[in-house]
Amino acid sequence: MTREVRRDPESQRDSEAMISRRTLVHGLAIAAGATVAGASGALAQQASPVAPPTTITTPPRDFGPGGAPTTYFWDPDIIAVDPSFNDLAQPNTSIKRLYTGLLWAEGPAWSAQGRYLVWSDIPNNRQMRWSEDDGHVSVFRYPSNYSNGNSFDFQGRQLSCEHLTRRVTRYEHDGTATVLADNFNGKKLNSPNDVVAHPDGSYWFTDPPYGGQLYEGEPDGGGKLNARIGEPADFVPRKRELPTNCYRIDPSGRLDLVVTEEQVPDPNGLAFSPDYKKLYVISTGKGPGDTGPGGKGNMFVFDVGADNKLSNQKLFNDFIIDGVNCGPDGVRIDVNGNVWASSNAGRHVGYNGVTVWTPEGKLIGRIRLPEVCGNICFGGPKRNRLFMASSQSLYAVYTATQGAGPG
Repeated sequence: MTREVRRDPESQRDSEAMISRRTLVHGLAIAAGATVAGASGALAQQASPVAPPTTITTPPRDFGPGGAPTTYFWDPDIIAVDPSFNDLAQPNTSIKRLYTGLLWAEGPAWSAQGRYLVWSDIPNNRQMRWSEDDGHVSVFRYPSNYSNGNSFDFQGRQLSCEHLTRRVTRYEHDGTATVLADNFNGKKLNSPNDVVAHPDGSYWFTDPPYGGQLYEGEPDGGGKLNARIGEPADFVPRKRELPTNCYRIDPSGRLDLVVTEEQVPDPNGLAFSPDYKKLYVISTGKGPGDTGPGGKGNMFVFDVGADNKLSNQKLFNDFIIDGVNCGPDGVRIDVNGNVWASSNAGRHVGYNGVTVWTPEGKLIGRIRLPEVCGNICFGGPKRNRLFMASSQSLYAVYTATQGAGPG
């Protein structure tokens, strides 16, 4: 026989309330323990350095505006190879991709008066402009005659090296264009590549053959390719007539040969030291029409005499870093004489971007980019921002130094 036990409703409510309170206290104790454990774990995690994504991580870092912000001091893709680089790099800044969607970015140059950056998108036959005030990007000049290198002189006039027309052009303040050089001793230039201004009013430029290809100008000699397709009706295809030399345009208009192909085969980027007593000239790989081996992806430096004659040629560096050929293309010099060169390391991830050297040729720093870098320049209102034209994109990073010279 089962005996039924009846409980008073009020005492049952008291018992349930007691159980609820015990459950609550027990739950709070567990939660508190978990919080303490979590806090300890968080402190333990914070004690270990956090490895941010970079160009060499999987997945790689996103440099675009939608990517995670880089709040690390330093930017993980700015590398001080030597402690002296810490005086040139800015710690609390990061590399930014300003624009993408190009075919091959080249020739960045800064207009101090206009506060904008102009650069070339060679295969698209146009020049682009990035405005400093609001970051707007627009087509600046089309067609550009497949321009490559650009610069500004001491009067703020833009200089452009044109592949298709095989000439160096200056754009005047009134909007007209002046052809500075298109031939040497009656023979048409190859495809002027890069140009720099000198305080004496002269312009110095390189003339390799890289515009002699269908993608970036006109195919040298043509062959089965029809160079007139897509060009104006009066366009006349030409075949290469000159070696790959460097020239100086005198203020009088006279064109002087300053570096021969034998001295620097396939010359590319060039730049003066801050005192204009040294000239740096990059030698890149074999180009269209070359009969010899072409350049080796290195850089030479010359002494510049009072008579504008070059002497004492030296190999600045072979640009082999960790066994990787970080072939330079464009070069700029900062106010302390340090050499900043773009790096084309091909498929060697982590070595494309920019390399930084002392005037004596010692590597002190690197900037890693996810694309091959073609050319660079200093700009911004304080000329302390490094702009990097890299394959299909434009990048920029602030530095703790300034570029020497205009453009």
